Amino acid sequence: MHKNKVETISKGSDKMKICYLTAVFLAALLCATLSARAEEIICASTTSTENSGLFGHILPVFEKKTGIKIKVVARGTGAAIEMGKRGDADVVFVHAKEQELKAVEEGFFVNRHDVMYNDFVVIGPPEDPAKIKGTKATMDAFRKIASGSFTFVSRGDNSGTHTKELSIWKKTGIEPKGQKWYLEVGQGMEKTQRISNEKRAYTLTDRGTWLATRDQDKLDMVIVHEGDPALFNQYGVMAVNFEKHKHVKYKEAMEFVNWIISKEGQQAIASFKDSLGNQLFYPNAK
Repeated sequence: MHKNKVETISKGSDKMKICYLTAVFLAALLCATLSARAEEIICASTTSTENSGLFGHILPVFEKKTGIKIKVVARGTGAAIEMGKRGDADVVFVHAKEQELKAVEEGFFVNRHDVMYNDFVVIGPPEDPAKIKGTKATMDAFRKIASGSFTFVSRGDNSGTHTKELSIWKKTGIEPKGQKWYLEVGQGMEKTQRISNEKRAYTLTDRGTWLATRDQDKLDMVIVHEGDPALFNQYGVMAVNFEKHKHVKYKEAMEFVNWIISKEGQQAIASFKDSLGNQLFYPNAK
């Protein structure tokens, strides 16, 4: 009787130990899961940084250094900024400085910094029917396209590239919308290039995306206009204001901001080149 009682107590004790160890394991697993979640942030960015392959080059360096993973959501700059305004991202990396500064002034973002630059170029068919190659001013190149009713493909997506394109048309005094030769596609840069190639048309693109994708997409296009200072293309980074959205991961976002403008981050950008050794972006954080 005494022996059976001891065995019962022993078995009960073993069950308690198993339950206890299971509880400890589940608690540790939960903590690990929560920790992993806390170490991932969302970066809303322009399509050029994704299409060019820049993020694929620099983010592994940042993640290895900090343990923070970054989920990139590539959109046109306008859509990326709106994501940040809604609190659907933790950090925004885009290229429309006027829009960025306005959004900071409105209180949606904090700690904006210049990060890097490249330039915009006009690409078109090798035969260049509008004869814009050699034209110094981009406004004159656009006027030649419009005057000859040569097809021009616009991203039409409120991106940084689209914003730049519209600003050039405005300076020419020409309203392209509604014209038969003006095609708005509402697509990212890579797809817009492909459509331009199919249509034997002209389009404005950033040099980084062009250099990174022209060969892999087998585009029969060439740069027909470049070099105008008006085509300068500045990129910036900014954190979503945690006072507007308490749920954003501001601390982790600022780790990325501080890294990308640091010597290490700037060197990572500078080392990103295409298969021919062309540098796609030039760091210029201050």
